[in-house]
Amino acid sequence: PFFVNRGGLPVDEPTWERMWRHVGRIHPDGDRVAQRIRGAADLPKIPIPSVPVFQPSTPIPERLEAVQRYIRELQYNHTGTQFFEIKKSRPLTGLMDLAKEMTKEALPIKCLEAVILGIYLTNNMTTLDRFPISFKTHFSGNYFRHIVLGVNFGGRYGALGISRREELMYKAPVFRTLSELIFDFEEAYRRCWHTLKKVKLGHCVSHDPHSVEQIEWKHSILDLDKLTREDFRKELERHARDMRLKIGKGTGPPSPTKDRKKDVSSPQRGQASPHRRNSRGDRRPSGEKKPADPKAMPDLNGYQIRV
Repeated sequence: PFFVNRGGLPVDEPTWERMWRHVGRIHPDGDRVAQRIRGAADLPKIPIPSVPVFQPSTPIPERLEAVQRYIRELQYNHTGTQFFEIKKSRPLTGLMDLAKEMTKEALPIKCLEAVILGIYLTNNMTTLDRFPISFKTHFSGNYFRHIVLGVNFGGRYGALGISRREELMYKAPVFRTLSELIFDFEEAYRRCWHTLKKVKLGHCVSHDPHSVEQIEWKHSILDLDKLTREDFRKELERHARDMRLKIGKGTGPPSPTKDRKKDVSSPQRGQASPHRRNSRGDRRPSGEKKPADPKAMPDLNGYQIRV
């Protein structure tokens, strides 16, 4: 298998070129192996999945199926190393640029990459609410983590994503409540002999691909060891209600974009960035509401627009 090491490599260098360079460094005969493969004329062409394109009349459920089919065609990355480096603290616009690169390279992906790709491919579905759902499970003395993109359309919940297990990725938007969706994932984990320990829920992601806001990954952190079954259900429905209220009010300032970035004054050195402000102590634990801060603007320090 090929491994990608992005440390110290030019950011504008194509992913495949980085892969060849890495092979040349780690393989005893790497350069000749790479040249022999690249120069071979009889190698079969690997099919590249086509990014789904929709007609305006295509129903949202059919679009979600097509998006999931595209994610599945990219295949799960079993190499043990991610081909695309994803920093959760990056602004949404930077993550969308990375999603574009994923569609061009068409390399295998993991669950976090599938979430970013799912956001990118559903940005034009403005009637669809998207939010991250993270799971922490325990099996055979080890802990495992997984993430999917939760969706809500017409009051019905579902999910997009990728996993080694078929039952731990796509869920059609047919669940009446958020708790029904999460309980379905919990049952799927149980069939894999995993015990669900924690669920982390984020808030809805903006549909503006140029927003410099950060994705809120952990608005609610639910520890199943500290919650009864009924309390767990209530916390899930409370989070669903919080998302509906946030969407319904729409009282917050518009998302700053690349075009408006020049109107935002430069932050002072040492000013806390949004993800530092949302420290572990500030996150909402089981059964505790997170205070709203609608006037908070993202810190643009260190962010550069890719050209």
